[in-house]
Amino acid sequence: MIGEIPGVAAGQSYNSRRLAHEAGVHRPLQAGICGTKATGAESIVVSGGYKDDEDYGDVIIYTGHGGRDSAGNQVSDQSLDDSGNAALVTSYLRGLPVRVIRGSQGGSPFAPSSGYRYDGLYRVASYASKLGIDGFLIWQFRMEAYEETPTPKITKAGVLFAEPTDSAKHEPVAASGTEQPERVTSTVQRIVRSSAIADTVKAWHQDQCQTCGICIEVPGGFYSEGAHIQALGRPHNGPDRTDNMLCLCPNCHVMLDAGAIVLSDDLIVSKNGQPVGPLRTHPKHKVNIECVRRHRERWRQ
Repeated sequence: MIGEIPGVAAGQSYNSRRLAHEAGVHRPLQAGICGTKATGAESIVVSGGYKDDEDYGDVIIYTGHGGRDSAGNQVSDQSLDDSGNAALVTSYLRGLPVRVIRGSQGGSPFAPSSGYRYDGLYRVASYASKLGIDGFLIWQFRMEAYEETPTPKITKAGVLFAEPTDSAKHEPVAASGTEQPERVTSTVQRIVRSSAIADTVKAWHQDQCQTCGICIEVPGGFYSEGAHIQALGRPHNGPDRTDNMLCLCPNCHVMLDAGAIVLSDDLIVSKNGQPVGPLRTHPKHKVNIECVRRHRERWRQ
C-alpha cells in the first residue's frame, strides 16, 4: 500500500520490527526499503544502518541499499538496479509518498529512545550519487516531509510531534478529484528563491533553452524555467545567484535535476552520457564552474 495505513497516525510506536510488519507500516523484517521499481517505495526505515545518512527531522538524506558487509561497512558500489533503490527512483519520478519509520539504533536526535516509530509521509525530492565515507559509490535520496506530516521536534522533554494540520485528518481524496478543493493554512520552512534572479537569466537568453535551443511560445509570450545547477537544499546548499542558474525548457530542467544532463568544465552538454554540443551562453551570463562540478559530482557513476 502506497501512502497512509488506515488507523495509523504519525508518532505511533512499535517495540519491534515484527510489530511494525504486522501493522503493515513496514512489511519487510530486515530490508530497509519496501517496494519495487514497478510500484515505487512503500516505506523506508531510518535506523543508522548507513554511515552517510543525515537526519534533520523534516529532511532526511537517506542512503540507498546495497554494498555493505555484515559489520555495516560499505565494501562495494551501490546500483540503481537494486530493487529498493529503483523503487525510490520510481517514487521520485511519479511523485509518490513514502512512509518513514525511525529506529532507535539511528543515532539521530530525532530517533525514538527504543523500538521503532512511524513518522508519517515524506516525498523523494531528489537523488544523486557520491563517494561515501568508506570510499565507494553510494546513492542518496533527499526525503522531505509533506506539509501535513507532523514532523518530530526536539524539546527538553524529548522528541515530540507537532499537531497535524486539518488536512492530515481527512480521508484521502478519491482519484476522481473534487470540484472545490479545500484550502488550509500551514507554516513550513522552505528556501526562499529569488524570482528576480531567474527573471534576469531568462531575459538574457530570451527564454531560449541553453541546452536544446527550444523556445516555447505560449499565448501572450514565451515560457522558460530558471534551473539551479548546484541544488539549493541540504546537503547541496548551492547559491541562489545568476552564475548558478540556467535558462532551460521544462524537459531539460527535469533532466538536469535528475542527472540526465551534466556539463563539463568547458561547458559541453552531455545527455545520458553522450556529448551533444556546447552550452548556449550570453556575454552577461557567467556560469560558476564550481557549481557545475558540484552538480556533476552528484551523478558520478
